Amino acid sequence: MTGVVECYAGCRYPERPRAFVWEGKRMTVAEVERQWRTPDGLAFCVCTTGGCRFTLAYDETAHAWQVQPRVSV
Repeated sequence: MTGVVECYAGCRYPERPRAFVWEGKRMTVAEVERQWRTPDGLAFCVCTTGGCRFTLAYDETAHAWQVQPRVSV
């Protein structure tokens, strides 16, 4: 799902996600658990202050974010 993500941007965008909107609710990022590069851009596995985990992926060409909840098994 395409989403809105607030990020810290120092010398490049995005450096670290701080918050995002999921189903109309603003979710605050408590921790970035993992970060990696995909062929399209950067991706982050984050944990919110409420304990939910999401994958946030930024497509550098489209300048768009994909927000996906992570399902625990």
